[in-house]
Amino acid sequence: MRKLIFLTADLSDRYELSDWRQSKYNVNHTKRLMRTAQNKKRYRGKTEEQQQECEKQIKKAHREYINVARNYLTKACATVKALETSGLRDISDSLLIENINHFVAHAERQINQIDRRVLRGETIPHHEKVFSIFEPHTEWVCKGKAGVPVELGLRVCVMEDQYQFILHHEVMEKQTDDQLAIPMVQKSKQRFPDLKITSFDKGFHSPENQKFLNEVLDVVALPRKGRLSRQAQAIEASEEFRNARRKHSAVESAINALEVHGLDRCPDHGIYGFKRYIALAVVARNVHRIGAILKNHTQKTENRKRKKYINRDDVEIAA
Repeated sequence: MRKLIFLTADLSDRYELSDWRQSKYNVNHTKRLMRTAQNKKRYRGKTEEQQQECEKQIKKAHREYINVARNYLTKACATVKALETSGLRDISDSLLIENINHFVAHAERQINQIDRRVLRGETIPHHEKVFSIFEPHTEWVCKGKAGVPVELGLRVCVMEDQYQFILHHEVMEKQTDDQLAIPMVQKSKQRFPDLKITSFDKGFHSPENQKFLNEVLDVVALPRKGRLSRQAQAIEASEEFRNARRKHSAVESAINALEVHGLDRCPDHGIYGFKRYIALAVVARNVHRIGAILKNHTQKTENRKRKKYINRDDVEIAA
């Protein structure tokens, strides 16, 4: 509603209309009603009567909120229709109207969902929810960790080799881990045919993944979910499986390095900008790794030279 009101007011100013001269008040009015509706939900009451009264107050606050939003929404649509009828002077105005219609659709959807969820008691299906009107690709990520149980964004899967270089990455759009195990290995083997051993988290397990990966790789360290059969226990107790699992922790270091160096938040817009930013971050991580190797090599060379000179001085002193 904030973007809708301000954009409509901007368009009205271009055509010297006074319909939205109180646009700041309209935004603050809507915001106050939203805050009131939010605060009503904080106290649910202790007795049954108090709970019923709180439920009435919550519905009343939300009803007032969406009624005011509907009024501003109807007014904005009327303003846009009147300007389109009278004729637009510039193509930028057409683009602005297209942007306004974009936020109109979001406002109508949100009003409908509030009405269904709060006033009618329905449960909104997850696929109908929108977590960002500016970045529609944003998803609700359940991390299951203490302190940060959920996050908003997109998950990224990375594959790292034994030298701590990232070989391949995939942006997970509406995908789960088990759907990505096979594509990650296939694309990595296309670039690096010598890939023979991989280690995955337990979330990548599925019977299909186990079967396919065991056919194309020599060793697959993919822990199974649930209770293990004797055959599965024997596989996971093997020396090759355990060695691969020990090296798996190194990828956590790569994930942490990506986050520390700026990948915890993407400043680019759109899904294309998000994927581009991820790819550049992976390249930067690999370049950073090359620098670390060269620095370590230079440091060892200097240490050998210093040790050689020290030993030579000791020989001269002894002589």
